[in-house]
Amino acid sequence: MTDPLAEVVTLLQPSASFSKLIEAAGAWRVRRAEAGRPFYAAVLEGACRLTVDDHPPMIVEKGDFVLLPSLDDFATSSLDPPPENVVTPPVEIGPRRFRLGRRDGPAEVRLVVGYCAFGSADTALLLSLLPRLVQVRGEPRLATLVELVDEEARAARPARDVVLAHLLEVLLIEAFRATGRTSASPGLIHGLADERLATALRRLHENPTRAWTVPELAREAGLSRSVFFDRFRRVVGLTPMDYLLAWRMALAKDMLRRRKDSVVDVAERVGYRSPSTFTIAFSRHVGMPPGRYARGEA
Repeated sequence: MTDPLAEVVTLLQPSASFSKLIEAAGAWRVRRAEAGRPFYAAVLEGACRLTVDDHPPMIVEKGDFVLLPSLDDFATSSLDPPPENVVTPPVEIGPRRFRLGRRDGPAEVRLVVGYCAFGSADTALLLSLLPRLVQVRGEPRLATLVELVDEEARAARPARDVVLAHLLEVLLIEAFRATGRTSASPGLIHGLADERLATALRRLHENPTRAWTVPELAREAGLSRSVFFDRFRRVVGLTPMDYLLAWRMALAKDMLRRRKDSVVDVAERVGYRSPSTFTIAFSRHVGMPPGRYARGEA
């Protein structure tokens, strides 16, 4: 059976760019402006405060895992932070190891944080299908995966990048499926947590070349057409046909970028009987014809 979540994460092509160990004590605060840069953190000891964009501040504590697939501005601080205008510069105390706040004495908080990059040409679309913020508690597997990513990132072993890419894929899948029904934001995760919609989503991913209609997908979900359409749009954030188009275009862009298939072949593999119809749809969606896109032209 096709797994939509696994397909999306694989298409994202995650790679590790940086990870580090943070130790802190006393009052401290750090701010970051990381436009679109995926960020994750696993709390090893203690607790701290995390503020992301327009979300209310949250407390993250030992055993918690936080993932921000595409963030803009965020801040972390001690539970009793310094005045609002005070930002604490980190001090490097070892290779990829930093101290915040009070310099002396034992650390009150320890966490592994990291950034990753996505190699997909359709990252914005794929991320729009996922939650903006993931916080998971009581999942030791995630902490173990973060430690493995951190360890591998620090080493200079053969095939390091390949190992990191696979570890990050597993890490992202674990994080997204752990958030399950707790995800309040529209998107694929929310849709897969809905038993009825999950059936339709899996059918769509199993056979994206089929000329699906809303009534057919509604029957797969065991819902009336109108109930299915409204529920899908509310939970997933797109209409069923818009989702199908977006997924077909994501697959097409991946195939074209690999340059292993002709435009005619790609058109057929994503559900278009006519190459000219595919070219029109692709041009409208991407802003350039598929041949030009395949050549890497801006």
